[in-house]
Parts: sequence; C-alpha cells; structure tokens
Amino acid sequence: MEEKIFGLLGRKLGHSWSVPIHKALGCGSYKLIELEPEDLGPFLAQENIGGLNVTIPYKRDVMPYCDVIDEGAQAIGSVNTLVRKADGKLYGYNTDIYGFMYMAHRAGISFDKKKVMVLGSGGASLTVQAAARREGAREVVVISRTGADNYGNLERHDDTEILVNATPVGMWPDLGSQPVDLKRLPNLEAVLDLIYNPTRTDLLLQAEKMGLRRAGGLSMLVNQAVVAEERFFDRSVSESETERILSELQRDRANLVLVGMPGCGKTTVGMELARIAKRPFVDLDDEIVRLAGKSIPEIFRKHGEPAFRALERKVLADVCDKNGQIIATGGGAILRKDNRTVMRRTGRVYFLRRDLDQLAVIGRPLSVKGTMKEMYHFRLPLYTEVSDISVDNSATPEEAAQKIWGDFCKNSGNEYLIRL
Repeated sequence: MEEKIFGLLGRKLGHSWSVPIHKALGCGSYKLIELEPEDLGPFLAQENIGGLNVTIPYKRDVMPYCDVIDEGAQAIGSVNTLVRKADGKLYGYNTDIYGFMYMAHRAGISFDKKKVMVLGSGGASLTVQAAARREGAREVVVISRTGADNYGNLERHDDTEILVNATPVGMWPDLGSQPVDLKRLPNLEAVLDLIYNPTRTDLLLQAEKMGLRRAGGLSMLVNQAVVAEERFFDRSVSESETERILSELQRDRANLVLVGMPGCGKTTVGMELARIAKRPFVDLDDEIVRLAGKSIPEIFRKHGEPAFRALERKVLADVCDKNGQIIATGGGAILRKDNRTVMRRTGRVYFLRRDLDQLAVIGRPLSVKGTMKEMYHFRLPLYTEVSDISVDNSATPEEAAQKIWGDFCKNSGNEYLIRL
C-alpha cells in the first residue's frame, strides 16, 4: 500500500516548528512540503494524501480543491487542515480557530464587548475575525495596506482595546520589525501575535514594556495541531497534550541568556548550566575573539569601545538566532537597546548578581576598581530591564546553575506570563 502523506503545506517553511509538534503527537511521517502556486493543484490531486496542515499563503487557495468543506471553515472562508478520507474525497477544516481561542483564553484575554483591531487581511485574519465575533466582540476592524482602514490612519480607531497581529511582520528571519507602534493605540488592554518564531516578537516585547496582557502564537500552533491530529486520524486527543507539548517546545528551543557585571561568574555558571541541561554553551566574548582574531583588550586598545560594541552586536544577533543554547554575555552587552531586544526574543534572561568586592577585574578593560561602583549603578537598571529573573551567585557556581535550571524548567512553558 502506498504510504500516506502527512505534513505542512506552504511556500516558505524554514521558520516552522510543526514537525516536532506532530511527531510528539505520534505522526512520525509528518514533514514540511514547500510548493509554488502552480504546483498546488497537481499535489492536492494525489490520492495518497493522509492529512495536511496549510499555512501562508495557501489557506484560501486550497479551498477550490476541496470536495467537502466543513461548515465552520466555510463560514470563516479559510482552510488550514485537509484530510483525504476513506471515500476518496478531500475534506477541508479550520482548526486555527480552536487554536486561536485557546491562545487567548490561556492568557486571560476576553473579547466580550471589546473593540478588536486585526492587522492583515489574509486567511489567518479571517480566522481571527470569526473568533472575535464568536466571542462577543462589539466591533472588529481589519487593517490592510491599501484598504479604507490602513496603517496610515490607525488613529481613526484609537479606542481599540485588543490588537491581533495576523501578518508575518516580525517573523523569523525578519526579526527587527513590528507592524505597528503600540503607542498609537492609547486604549489598548491586550496584544495577541500569531507569530511563534520568535516566541517574543518585538510587538510583544513592547506590549510587555507597556504592561499589557499579551500572548504569542506558539500555544495557538500547538492546539490547532492537536485538533488537526483528531481530524487526520478520527481520534480524540487529551486536552493535556497541548500543555505538555507547549512546555517541551519552549524548554527545548528557548535560549538561557546570562547577563551581569564583568567578573560575576557568567562563564563559570554557564558552563555548569550547560552540563546540567546537556546543551551547547556559547561564551559571547570567546566568539568575538574568534571572529576578530585578537583579544578583547587588544580590540579596545587598537579600535576603541565603539568598534568592540558593534562587533558584539553582530555576534550576539548571530548567536541568539539559534535555539536551545546557554549563552554567557559580556558585562556591557546590555548597554545597547537592540542587544536587550535580541536577548529577549528567543531566550529567558537571567541576571547573575554578586557583591562588588567579589568581582574579578584582571584582564577586563573597563573593570577598573575605581570605577566599578559607578559602572554598577549605571548598568543596574539595564540588567533589571532585560532580565526575567535575578539569581544570586555568592555561593557556588553549581548552586547558581541549579537555581537557574529549576526556574527555567518551571516557567519555560509560560512565556506569556513573564512580567505580566
């Protein structure tokens, strides 16, 4: 018998985390399927399709190829799940709506009697609009690039209370962007971003800074996959599977980033943490030395601090672009705002604290004893701003590493709760 095809259908899927989710649910043959628009019809005509998820840009394009479209998906106008059933027909469903509502409810966000602004007008936007109306929103406004309601006149709807990003702006690898400045919407209470890679987009980081309730798209992705698996195999999946897989994904893929004063023990604690967690360890200063071909004191002496900071910025961005690492940063890496953002997009950040008189200063260009206290008081607000939690390192490195790992394992699945 010909093997059935299971996978995610889209055009560019390098960002996707769907394969490990479906494999965790027992679908071992699940794979990524990248197609150009002209290949969509011939592919969907195959009789050995088992079950497919559909993502950008095909959530509406697949509908004409369906023999049967579920009533809910028909009402939404978007299909994200396809199943070839025993009768040979291709059935279309929308499981995104279940995932989206799970995402919102999990973060304690209610649409009842709220004004909702949805960024984007594609298939994902249709799902969000349907969910918001189903949940009792008093008004739903759709923002597109060229419509009557667009990014140039957001202020027409400055009474918006819930913002939902249903565009790919801010998604890997275009990490340095966000669709709107939240300050333009003074009555906002909550922000939902359907993007899950990175787990904390710049939009969500701004929402966090403003004290807004918020959630990223990973919980939506996992829950819609659970519902899709039920459609694929006509079976029931326990509700607890969503939380189990979500926690595992966060734990496996998030970086642990250590910040703190020069000489506070980031490298030593980081190496111990890497041993405990069985993860790769990256020392940012070592990476800089390797790339520059000279020591850090030599970089400072020959090129000055600005050149060093520029190099540090590049190396940090490259390192944080990867997943599942222990990263020890240099003491001054937090000085640049863009560095602080880079750390928080893909990682949980730990501020390693140690008394000033215990800090090592030998071989550190800026750690002169006479200026250490002033440096600490200047940098303390920045360490506090960037970190999710602070950890004392006045005892042993092993003790500090155990504290960090314990916190990470406990909280890695609750990214939306951080500093709520």
